[in-house]
Amino acid sequence: MSLSRLAFATIEEIKQKIVSKEVSKEEVLDFFLRRIANHDQHIDSLLALYEKDRILADTNQEGYLAGIPGVLKANICQKNREISCASKMLKDVIAPYDATVCKRLKHEGAFLVGSANMDEFAMGSSTETSAFKKTKNPWALDRVPGGSSGGSAAAVVAGLVPWSLGSDTGGSIRQPAAFCGIVGIKPTYGLVSRYGLVAYGSSLDQVGVFSRTVKDNALVFSQIAGHDMRDSSSLFVEKKNYTNGLKETLPEGLRVGVIENALTAPGMDAEIATHVEGAVEQLQKLGAHVKRIALPTIDYAAAAYFIVSRAEAASNLSRFDGIRYGMRSKDAKTLDEVYAK
Repeated sequence: MSLSRLAFATIEEIKQKIVSKEVSKEEVLDFFLRRIANHDQHIDSLLALYEKDRILADTNQEGYLAGIPGVLKANICQKNREISCASKMLKDVIAPYDATVCKRLKHEGAFLVGSANMDEFAMGSSTETSAFKKTKNPWALDRVPGGSSGGSAAAVVAGLVPWSLGSDTGGSIRQPAAFCGIVGIKPTYGLVSRYGLVAYGSSLDQVGVFSRTVKDNALVFSQIAGHDMRDSSSLFVEKKNYTNGLKETLPEGLRVGVIENALTAPGMDAEIATHVEGAVEQLQKLGAHVKRIALPTIDYAAAAYFIVSRAEAASNLSRFDGIRYGMRSKDAKTLDEVYAK
């Protein structure tokens, strides 16, 4: 394999080349670090690119993802790295420990090469509200990649890394995956540990994976999912290989529900609805049984989400008050000035 082809190779392809000694893990790392340095200036997907020596020192040299580079969203703690959440309030704040997902990926040999840009504190849907830079959609630089995990999505679709992690509260993985045309998953709540994820809405947040293929997504997801005693909301689910159920054909008897009142809701873009119907037709051709249903409660879903997420965000972000965490102005003389300045 020419090194240039690594940019859009699957995780499995890169692993095979490492095992067969066609490329070394260090050559793979060098390639992706160079690619990021050469191309991310046009996309602005990363807030930080790490030094090669520290990446190697931080990572187990063996494991299921040994030699496979990726990036984590800037709200996921990496020990001795800045954990800014794309906010000036946390600029220069260094994480004292690894998030569980970070620790598990390092244990499996994954090279964590950088920190991905995001909407500040994961609040946004375009990655334009970062305090530091605006991420562009690699397919069209005058368009947004979606958010709040837009940096994580853009890095994958541009071939800067084969996978990345984001976080999803109300669409922050699924929406940028759709905008960028890649695979993104928000897992069942509690299946992936939230320990070390800076919370937006604690009862809604989940860490998930971006990749270019479903199998790559399952490969990374298999390494981060499973019970964690450090997270009180973690499900008692043992680690397993989520690629085992993947097949070239649909499972026999697969039933797919299509929520009619979602497709006809006010504000639904006609082009989106057309593409969804096209996907439904394709599933039917492949043998799926499609059932059209109505979910009356979905009409209240957005309102319920906004109430819950905003209340939890206000509670979680109140700690960044310049007293316990975050930036504090040296000019502040009163409590009101601490907050205002």
